[in-house]
Amino acid sequence: MSAVKMTEGSVHVEYCTSPLFYRQSEPASGEARLCVLLLHGIRFTSENWLNIGTLETLAKAGCRAVAIDLPGFGQSKSATGPAAVGELAPGGFLKQVCEKLGLHSVVVISPSLSGMYSLPFVMGHQPAIRAYIPVAPICTDKFSAEQYRAVQVGGVHARWHVLLCFGSLLGVNLRLSSLSPEPTDSNFDSLRRQRRTAWRTVSRQPQQTGQSQSGGDERGGASVLSG
Repeated sequence: MSAVKMTEGSVHVEYCTSPLFYRQSEPASGEARLCVLLLHGIRFTSENWLNIGTLETLAKAGCRAVAIDLPGFGQSKSATGPAAVGELAPGGFLKQVCEKLGLHSVVVISPSLSGMYSLPFVMGHQPAIRAYIPVAPICTDKFSAEQYRAVQVGGVHARWHVLLCFGSLLGVNLRLSSLSPEPTDSNFDSLRRQRRTAWRTVSRQPQQTGQSQSGGDERGGASVLSG
């Protein structure tokens, strides 16, 4: 097993009245190959990513992962956020968080409540984002279909890299070599049957005809599928 370095700290951004608490995991040696920002829902905090093993799993897979407590939650309870719950926060909020933490070309995992922060970030600061993983985020109705179609993540139009964290299996650090290039029901059946997660990168590039082609490579750790 790869050694993991776990740390905690706080970061101050101009959008908040008090510093934001964060937990960080990274490989104990060597350079991280990917930066991941873990957000949370209204009933959760960064501690959940620690308790279910996601921080450790990502670090063992060679990633630097940072889980923050959003304003008003967990150990960021005293921080007043830039927007009320259910309203869109400025896109610059998460941009500044990433800059202060040194998270470049970041993968953003955004469940539920955190959509009010992540969606403006994705819409306004796409060059800073390598991949966006929404998990039933709120505030999706506040953007038009045209705005969604215009999104470029990872620097390429209509090219998406999605980190798939399979529910109850979060924290399991095993390899799955049987994933197909496209996500299908059989992928999930295999995950349930073998009790594993995997790391898979799949790129989808539209052709002139409007059709798509895909290809990928496999690495150990968690799952990456195209969306």
